[in-house]
Amino acid sequence: MFYQFLLNFVDTFGFLNVFKYITFRSGLSFFTSLTIVLLIGGPFIKFFSNQKILNPIRNDGPEEHIIKKIGTPTMGGVIILFGLLVSVLCWADLSNINILFCMYIAISFGLLGAFDDYKKIKYNSSSGVSSKFKIVLQIILAIIGVSFFFYFVDYQEITNLYFPFFKNLIIDLGWFFIPFSVFVIIGSSNAVNLTDGLDGLATVPVILVAGCFAFISYVTGNIVFSNYLQIPYIEGTGEISIFCSAIIGSSLGFLWFNAPPAKIFMGDTGSLSLGGSLGAIGIITKHEIVLAITGGLFVLEALSVIVQVISYKLTGKRIFKMAPIHHHFEKKGWPESTVVIRFWIISIILAMIGLATLKLR
Repeated sequence: MFYQFLLNFVDTFGFLNVFKYITFRSGLSFFTSLTIVLLIGGPFIKFFSNQKILNPIRNDGPEEHIIKKIGTPTMGGVIILFGLLVSVLCWADLSNINILFCMYIAISFGLLGAFDDYKKIKYNSSSGVSSKFKIVLQIILAIIGVSFFFYFVDYQEITNLYFPFFKNLIIDLGWFFIPFSVFVIIGSSNAVNLTDGLDGLATVPVILVAGCFAFISYVTGNIVFSNYLQIPYIEGTGEISIFCSAIIGSSLGFLWFNAPPAKIFMGDTGSLSLGGSLGAIGIITKHEIVLAITGGLFVLEALSVIVQVISYKLTGKRIFKMAPIHHHFEKKGWPESTVVIRFWIISIILAMIGLATLKLR
């Protein structure tokens, strides 16, 4: 919005040409979202505390976890989303279909998460809306977004699925692209949601994945770099770097308040929105499998829940002491800070592996 306003004066003031550079606007996007979240975070936390917008805790969790977390405000995702959207509205090209797609996913999944958080707070329950209702609504929202994107995007190879490490291994999904993309968005959204169980645990991996895809989207949208790296060139994808930078800035600002001991939790408002956005970015850049690698911690957390449920239903036995898997290690006696930092280390390693796939083809 502000970027498009400035473009009207480029011919008059030559120095404004700098705003045409994606790298410059990505930097502005990062600092804008970071500043906004840092400025409004404190007042929001105070308001949420006064209004008793507090996070309900699972009764079956580790005893120390229950004692520490009770009474902490939730719905911090509102802060993240506000910083993210204001930054994108200021510095991104709002005529870009990729930006519109990401904004739709972020807002719609954020609203769904906010409704879930509201139900938890109202009834003082960690359950919120039913799982079936949530997944059905996620499917509907994702289908609308993916169909809109598929119809308007100007890229003939959008249905292709590219495999890292194998430059000639490409599968044309055809119409299956739509259900596949819906799966990626919903899977990413719920995986981040499951990971968000300890102070800062989900926030740092989100920052790392967004950082990787800020770079990936930039090189994918640059014909010189994409040809050099032998990855598909997709015109207009570089604009997503600005969206990724806004995620990094708002998440980093939120981490200031979410660092142990957390003063606020992002809740489903933040986790569903951020996870869905990362899924959308993976689809836009045609790096869905790389998303699963860089976001491998989220995949691990989701798989631990799936394996736990299947094992219990088939055998009546649990594989883990508690799922998601970060609670398993808490139950084994690991301090929360140890679990969080070790999981961060895993995320850093996976992010580096994900970036390495760009060259190893």
